[in-house]
Amino acid sequence: MNTSASQDQNLSQPQDTTSVEQSELQLQMIEIQMNMAHLELTVERLDEVITRQDKHIRELQRQLQLVYKQVENQNANSGIAPFDVMADKPPHY
Repeated sequence: MNTSASQDQNLSQPQDTTSVEQSELQLQMIEIQMNMAHLELTVERLDEVITRQDKHIRELQRQLQLVYKQVENQNANSGIAPFDVMADKPPHY
């Protein structure tokens, strides 16, 4: 009887080990899936931030171009000559 009981134990041990390994694999798989979901959410949020920043940069560039045009038009209309360092030396030099 002892031999059949020990044989039953030996046979059930690999099944228990396989069951434990499967449980561990399932837990690892769940953890990986949770990490993937977190990373996907992070990527979506970063994409939204980048899109918003890109729109803001384009708007700022457009505004800067308008300011440049206004400055150019103002200088051309007012007849102000560009500053020349050599011609406009202060008298104390």
